[in-house]
Amino acid sequence: MRVLAKEIAALAASASAPAAEVELKGWVHRVRELGGVSFVMLRDRSGIVQVVVEGKADLTLESVVSVTGLPAPNPKAPGGAELRASSLATISAAAGDLPYPVNADPDKIGLDVILDNRPLSLRNPKIRAIFAVQSTIIAAFSEHLRGLDFTEMKTSKLISGGTEGGTGLFEVEYFDTKVYLAQSPQFYKQTMVASGMERVFEVAPAYRAEKHDTPRHLNEYVSMDVEMAFIDSERDLIELEKGLLAHIFARVAEKNAAELALWGASVPSAEAVAASPTIGHEEALAIAAEEAARSPDGAAGAGVAGKKGPARAFEINPEVERLLCAWSAREKGSELVFVNEFPRRHRPFYTYPLDATRTMSFDALFRGLEITTGGRRHHEYSALLEVLPKFGLKAEDLGDYLSVFKYGCPPHGGFAIGCERLTQKILGLPNVKEASLFPRDRKRVRP
Repeated sequence: MRVLAKEIAALAASASAPAAEVELKGWVHRVRELGGVSFVMLRDRSGIVQVVVEGKADLTLESVVSVTGLPAPNPKAPGGAELRASSLATISAAAGDLPYPVNADPDKIGLDVILDNRPLSLRNPKIRAIFAVQSTIIAAFSEHLRGLDFTEMKTSKLISGGTEGGTGLFEVEYFDTKVYLAQSPQFYKQTMVASGMERVFEVAPAYRAEKHDTPRHLNEYVSMDVEMAFIDSERDLIELEKGLLAHIFARVAEKNAAELALWGASVPSAEAVAASPTIGHEEALAIAAEEAARSPDGAAGAGVAGKKGPARAFEINPEVERLLCAWSAREKGSELVFVNEFPRRHRPFYTYPLDATRTMSFDALFRGLEITTGGRRHHEYSALLEVLPKFGLKAEDLGDYLSVFKYGCPPHGGFAIGCERLTQKILGLPNVKEASLFPRDRKRVRP
């Protein structure tokens, strides 16, 4: 009978089970020889177990092997049990010159080394745990929305132009013309809302041709997008996201306790998510300035004092995001905070206005980082035609996009959660690239 590493302890502890040999297959994680006995740490998808082999085990690290033997209790072994081998066969021998120490602590290895050797570094249990958590995030995101009668869609990532103009787009040769990699499924989400589907979501890659090189940016990332019809304001979307995040956190706590423990991480409770505040843009700036003034370096040292002095921050920048989350954690008991009513100058042309200067838009900040941008959209054709010139755009350049609204479209809005950023903040990773299987940035297009 073939078993997994995590099952050895239960089999060893079962007094009623007959003494029967089992088969275990996996990778050689570590080998230690002591007194004519070899202790082989064998790794599979479920974990690591100690295998006891009589004599010298002539094995290279990361070789794939098959072991047959008897499970037995051993309080000194990891997990309190071991597999006492009667036979061991090598399925695939690994070369002895491993360029990456798979069994080492990744915290003591530089990020470039980890990413340069990605096919091997992903074998490290702690690194692989990142993507077990990420898998749960994506599954929970989809599960919750399906439960609210949302329909999943998959849209093209090759587009003729962006809904926000041509900036920040990767150009691609496409037969005898040029197209672009999509920044978001914005056009397609709104098309499906207008089609009568009303509630849609997508989990897919998105691309930003922005020349940044920071711990919070990727040029290719997984965007978890939502669009919903018949909303009154961005507050409907904020409530939707609160429920969505609470569900994601609950699923991660349920399914990934071991992975969270590896990283010393935790997720907010449903009560903490429900307590997360929604504050207007202007109030957020004032709070951030006050928070900065409380710090030992003062407002100027924190980088949030604008031309009007320490009483006012000048923009929602990374430092302001950190200050707002710290304030929310202390005052509201939540590491999540929503900032809404952004000025019109800070939002795309399709954002619905609240008044002459503010919009029905929002950002979600979690543990010091923006993980979501969203808001209500314009749904009236005439209003879009009126606003385009104010953003330096022409109707003839947005023909496909405008056609969605020319023939009737309900009030609607949506948002997108950056999957890697959410993963990063759940686990406390220093760099978002660690939460991408094969990250793409200005310097990296392989492996």
